[in-house]
Amino acid sequence: MRGGKALLSTSFTKSIFASAPTLLAQANQHSLSHYLRSHYRDRTFEHLYRWNWFDTALLIPYFLVMIILAFYGMHRYQLVYLYFKHRKNAAKEPPQHFEQLPRVTVQLPIFNEQFVIDRLIESCCNLEYPRELLEIQVLDDSTDETKEVARNIVEQYQAAGHPIVYIHRTDRYGFKAGALDHGLKTAIGEFVAIFDADFVPPREWLMQVIHHFAEPDVGMVQTRWTHLNRDYSFLTQVEAILLDGHFVLEHGGRSRANVFFNFNGTAGMWRTCTIGEAGGWQHDTLTEDTDLSYRAQLKGWRFKYLQDVECPAEVPIEMTAFKTQQARWAKGLIQTSKKILPKVFESDVPFHTKLEAWYHLTANISYPLMVVLSTLLMPAMVIRFYQGWFQMLLIDLPLFMASTFSISSFYLVSQKELYPRKWLRTFLYLPFLMSLGIGLTITNTRAVLEALLGIKSSFKRTPKYRVEKRGEKSKASKYRKRLGIVPWIELLIGCYFALTIWYAISNENYFTVPFLLLFVVGYWYTGLLSLLQGRFERWRTGANLEESSPKPFPVGV
Repeated sequence: MRGGKALLSTSFTKSIFASAPTLLAQANQHSLSHYLRSHYRDRTFEHLYRWNWFDTALLIPYFLVMIILAFYGMHRYQLVYLYFKHRKNAAKEPPQHFEQLPRVTVQLPIFNEQFVIDRLIESCCNLEYPRELLEIQVLDDSTDETKEVARNIVEQYQAAGHPIVYIHRTDRYGFKAGALDHGLKTAIGEFVAIFDADFVPPREWLMQVIHHFAEPDVGMVQTRWTHLNRDYSFLTQVEAILLDGHFVLEHGGRSRANVFFNFNGTAGMWRTCTIGEAGGWQHDTLTEDTDLSYRAQLKGWRFKYLQDVECPAEVPIEMTAFKTQQARWAKGLIQTSKKILPKVFESDVPFHTKLEAWYHLTANISYPLMVVLSTLLMPAMVIRFYQGWFQMLLIDLPLFMASTFSISSFYLVSQKELYPRKWLRTFLYLPFLMSLGIGLTITNTRAVLEALLGIKSSFKRTPKYRVEKRGEKSKASKYRKRLGIVPWIELLIGCYFALTIWYAISNENYFTVPFLLLFVVGYWYTGLLSLLQGRFERWRTGANLEESSPKPFPVGV
């Protein structure tokens, strides 16, 4: 018996030693060193790949798109550079003051804003400014019960002695631009401050702004938006970071470098004669604010941006509203570029101002380019798999750093400027911030193409629901849009990129997987939130969202 055990033990030991090389070889095949050696040091198939016309026809547009996107990405670095290089030019305290305060008109353009109109009027009536020098115009184009709500509130404040008037139009000619122009016909102010329905100007806002116009060449002063409902949801957090980047580095960099920048449509003040001299409010683009801004600056008027003067507002709480807002801005800027850029290039402004105007007004062309890149990404990956890692690293890494990493650094810097003690948490949002930008591609591409083709559309305003804190119930179904095909396209493209990830993993091309994941998350996130936003709201708050709207679920763009 003992001999049998000894024999069994000897046989087992021999088998272990005999199979050890095989086990070690198998383990070595899955090690990191083996992966690096087999993928990046093995030169067995080097120089075997030969170009052909099919590969060339795919890769030329692929690299062309990547290079163009890289140039727009490098422009973000340029804005950061301008922001810090000219930090001494940042507008702070006004260099001089009015001896006698001028008359000011406050315009409040609204359209179907019954949930926020009382808050807006209350904050404007509480503005610190002599009543005899102040006029408040409620410019109401509403078609729902907002008309009665707004009129009643205005009458209450009129009875209390506030200088407020209610002006209602029934035709909505020119949309917001038409309403502002209509109000100017009866305005008494030498200066005009404008606030959208979701803004809550602080009591001291007018006094912080007005004295900057004591310089006679200043035509417009813009202040920085802050966010009442920043912490309402993950989406609102990301939206706030996106807007912060715009207001800190884009406005900050351009204004400090003394190149053209734009009025944002709200939370700013104009010299009334500047509007008239520039040609008035025009409604042939969806971004009438940017259009007027460039026309005014071409006339020689100087703009100022006050980064330290804040004006809080709401950001959209639903994906559908956010996409509507972004599409309107994307289409409007391309429309403005077609209208304004020829005049900019014909003017005698410095070349660097012309170049910055080009980057500013054409930036949204990157969305259709992203669609092209998305289409070509998988075939390009298949083709380039056989070209060798060094070529991919040499070409792709600089392009990736320019076009993608610039986004991360851009928003990190803006958050560090605003929140020096809490900015590090922005790292948690960066992947989703980039994914959200990718997810907007389909909606914004359609908007950009409509602008390029000259297809007109109405001004689709962003609905506001007066929701500020996490867990609050909203009445979003009141103005929620019906479902369209775009969310389904987004989900389908997300599936395409999931397939691309599978292909990359199958070929052990692991370094591309994190980049491809951004596309999957972006398209699925925007698509699913558009389709199921109403259900998410109901699950989170327990609200019965169908009481005030007969529109069926799911809902979306």
